[in-house]
Amino acid sequence: MDIKLELVAVPVTDVDRAKAFYERVGFRADHDVTVSEEIRFVQLTPPGSACSIAIGKGLTRMIPGSLDNMQVVVTDIEEAYADLRGRGIEVTEIQDMPWGSFVYFSDPDGNGWAVQQTKPRPAPTG
Repeated sequence: MDIKLELVAVPVTDVDRAKAFYERVGFRADHDVTVSEEIRFVQLTPPGSACSIAIGKGLTRMIPGSLDNMQVVVTDIEEAYADLRGRGIEVTEIQDMPWGSFVYFSDPDGNGWAVQQTKPRPAPTG
């Protein structure tokens, strides 16, 4: 039996501000539906991902900004770093660990994201 992760709720205070941020990161807006005055559902998907995030109103009881270390994976951390910086996203410098290389960023509410290249970069020479 397969069990596939399809959707993760991300708690935000301002849905429009968060939607604009995630679109700037490069996520695709799949749905933006206002169900009622209490419920608005926005689904965004990172490029190439089978899993999406949901932001909105009335979707979760989590406190905005409480999500920490959501992780996405890329094949080239240097390309990801340059792309995010080029989109105006504040990211950390690349950090190399024995299990991969990372950059980190947060959305406007402080929800934290890690971008990982699973294959470690070669050690600098010289």
